[in-house]
Amino acid sequence: MPETDRERRGEVLEKRRPKTEEPQLYHVVLHNDDYTTMDFVIETLESIFNKSPAEAYRIMMHVHTRGQGLAGTYPYEVAETKVSLVHDLAREAGHPLRASLEKA
Repeated sequence: MPETDRERRGEVLEKRRPKTEEPQLYHVVLHNDDYTTMDFVIETLESIFNKSPAEAYRIMMHVHTRGQGLAGTYPYEVAETKVSLVHDLAREAGHPLRASLEKA
């Protein structure tokens, strides 16, 4: 096996590792409407987003008073799944609750 110039000079060759990048994060935003009950929004935040009752109430009030509120921040696939779960749960319960994604 032929030696390279570096090996002959005693230099240590390092194997370069590719840099891993953190995944892009997305905000899941809940939107206010005039028909979805506050209790349903709280239940949704607790069940889908694993929020405590106090935090779910705080987020629900933010959505209610400001028109929208941040439910959580996740990698794209997780955020997309949570939006889909919100829509499915709302549809089953007969509520028009909407959620969307925004780049973090």
